[in-house]
Amino acid sequence: MGIEVANSVCGLLGFLTNDGTSDDAVARVADAMHCLRHRGPDEHGTWHDDDLVFGFNRLSIIDIAHSHQPLRWGPPEQPGRYALTFNGEIYNYLELRAELAEQHGAEFTTEGDSETIVAAFHHWGADAVRRLRGMFAFAIWDTVERELFVARDPFGIKPLFMATGSAGTAFGSEKKSLLELADVIGIDTDLDPRAVEHYTVLQYVPEPETLHRQIRRLESGCHARLRPGKEPEITRYFRPTFPVRPFAAGREQDRYREIAEALEDSVAKHMRADVTVGSFLSGGIDSTAIAALAKQHNPDLITFTAGFERAGYSEVDVAAESAAAIGARHIVRVVSPTEFAAAIPEIVWYLDDPVADPALVPLWFIAREARKHVKVVLSGEGADELFGGYTIYREPLSLKPFEYLPAPLRRAAGKISDRIPEGTRGKSLLHRGSMTLEERYYGNARSFNDAQLRAVLRDFRPEWTHQDVTAPIYAQSAGWDPVARMQHLDLFTWLRGDILVKADKMTMANSLELRVPFLDTEVFRVASQVPLDQKITSGRKGVPATTKYALRQALEGIVPPHVLHRAKLGFPVPLRHWLAGTELYDWAHEVITESGTDHLLDKAAVTRMLVEHRAGPIDHSRRLWTVLCFMIWHGIFVEQRITPQIQEPTYPVEL
Repeated sequence: MGIEVANSVCGLLGFLTNDGTSDDAVARVADAMHCLRHRGPDEHGTWHDDDLVFGFNRLSIIDIAHSHQPLRWGPPEQPGRYALTFNGEIYNYLELRAELAEQHGAEFTTEGDSETIVAAFHHWGADAVRRLRGMFAFAIWDTVERELFVARDPFGIKPLFMATGSAGTAFGSEKKSLLELADVIGIDTDLDPRAVEHYTVLQYVPEPETLHRQIRRLESGCHARLRPGKEPEITRYFRPTFPVRPFAAGREQDRYREIAEALEDSVAKHMRADVTVGSFLSGGIDSTAIAALAKQHNPDLITFTAGFERAGYSEVDVAAESAAAIGARHIVRVVSPTEFAAAIPEIVWYLDDPVADPALVPLWFIAREARKHVKVVLSGEGADELFGGYTIYREPLSLKPFEYLPAPLRRAAGKISDRIPEGTRGKSLLHRGSMTLEERYYGNARSFNDAQLRAVLRDFRPEWTHQDVTAPIYAQSAGWDPVARMQHLDLFTWLRGDILVKADKMTMANSLELRVPFLDTEVFRVASQVPLDQKITSGRKGVPATTKYALRQALEGIVPPHVLHRAKLGFPVPLRHWLAGTELYDWAHEVITESGTDHLLDKAAVTRMLVEHRAGPIDHSRRLWTVLCFMIWHGIFVEQRITPQIQEPTYPVEL
C-alpha cells in the first residue's frame, strides 16, 4: 500500500523475577519462544536486565526495516529508560506521534507505532491506553522505577496470559509458552475443575480463567502494574456502556450517516500497512461492508472465503457474487470432512484451551490459503455485538408476554416444560419464558444443561454455574433494555471467549494478521448509542423484521443489495450430518475410546450421546463437539498422548 505505518503483530513472552536472578532464566525464555514462532517468523530476540527477561517473535507489518523488538526508548535526558514488547497495531499512531511531538517535544527514531506507545506512557502514564485505537497486548519495563506495566486492548482482540508463582510472574501471548516455563515460574500445572465445568457449559473458557489453575488471562480492557516480589495490581480502564440516544424524528439519516462515517474512518486506519492487505468475505453484511470499504483504499483487493461441498452449508456462491459486485479478486477454499478431522489436533494445539466452535476449522483453512497471497486481512468480527445482529437478540420480543405473568405462574410454566419430552416443539419457549434474563441468557453459546452435565461430568458441582461468570456482568447493566444487556454480556463472554480467540489463534497459526475494524472505540461510541428499535425490529409499521437495522440502513449504497438484508449465516459447518454419518462418526468414536479422561468424563455416557445422535431425532452435535475438543486437548496437553504434526508452511517473503 505504500503508507508509512509501523509495527508488527507478534508473539511476546516475559518473566519478571522476584529476586533479581533473570540471568538464570534467559536461556529458558529463549527456548520457550519456539511455541510462539508462528506468531512472528520474521525476527526473534531477547533482552534482559537483572529483574526481567523479554522474548519476542515478530511478524513485520509496518516500518519493516526498523521498529525491532524488544524496543528501547526514552526521553533525551534518559535514553533507553524503557523496554517494550508489543503485540498488535495502533491505528491512530500517526496522530498520536504528532501530538506527542508538538505538545511534549517527543522524539522518535523509527516510523513505527511501538515508540508511540512508550512515549505516550512516559508523558501520559496509564491514561495512555485510553488514547490508543487498535488491538494490543504490550509490556513496558521502566528501568528507573523498576516497574512493569502491561495492558490489553478494550475488547480483547489480542491475548495476554499471566502466571504468578514462587519465583516471579511470567506473561505471554500464548499459554503453552508459560507451561514450558512452569518450573521456572514456580507454578504447578494442575487443571482447574471449575474452568472445566464452565467450558463444558459455555463451549469456551471464560476470562480470566484458563483450564490450568495457576495460569490466568489479563482481561480485556485492563492494565496491570508489577514490581519484583509483589502481586500484580490490576485495573480496569475500559467499561463498555450503552448510553442510548433516541433517533430524532426526521433526523434518522443523519444518524445512519454518522455510523457509516465512523466505520469508513476505522477501515481507512485499519488499511495502514507496508504490506498487502486482503479481506475475509462470507455471505453476510459485516464482512461485505468491510471488504467494500477496503476496496476504496486498495484497488487490487483480494477477498477470501471458505465453504463445504454439502448444500446449505456454504456461502461460496454469495461471497463470490459480492466480490464481483465490489470488483475484488476472490479466492475460495473448499474443506472436505477428511481434511476437517485431520486438522483438529493441530488446531487445538494452536488454541491453547479448547474452543468448541466448529467454524474455527474453515477459518484455519482459509487463513492458510490467504497467507499465500497477503500478510494482513480485515474481517467483520464485532458487528453483531455492537449493532445487535444475533437472532437470539430477538428473544425478548418473543418472550415479552411472559413478563405480564405473576412470578408463581412463570415458575409453574417452567415446571410444566420440565415434563415435556426433549425435542418437543414449544418446550424450549416455555422453559425460557419461565426464567428471568439473568437466568436464561448465558451469552451467545450454551451447550449442556444441568441434567446433561450431571450425566457426563464425573465431578459435577451444581454450585458452579454460568452465573459465576454472568452475574457480575449483569450487575453492571441493571436498568438497561434487555437487548443492550445481552450485547453487553456478549462483549465480555462470547466475543472475547470464542469469536476473538478463534480469530487471533487461527490467523496467527498461519502467520497472518487479522484486523477487525468494527471493534474500534470510535465505532463502538456510535454503535452504543443506537436505541432498541433501531437494532431489533418486529416487522410492524412498514419496517421489515430484522436485526442490525440501523447498520443495514447506514450501509445502503456501500453493500451490494443482494447482501444488505440477507440473514446471518457466517461459516456454517455441517457437523450435525457428519457426526451422524460416515464422515465423522467413526472418527468421533475413536476419539472417545482412546481418551484418557475417564476420571473427568463418563465416556460411556458420551458414547451413548453419539449413538443417540446418529439414531436421531435429537441433535447432540454441539455437546458432542464440546466434549470431543476437550478430549483432544487433554490428549495433547495433559496426557501428552497426542503429538500434533505442526506444519510450518513456507510463504512468500514479500507480500
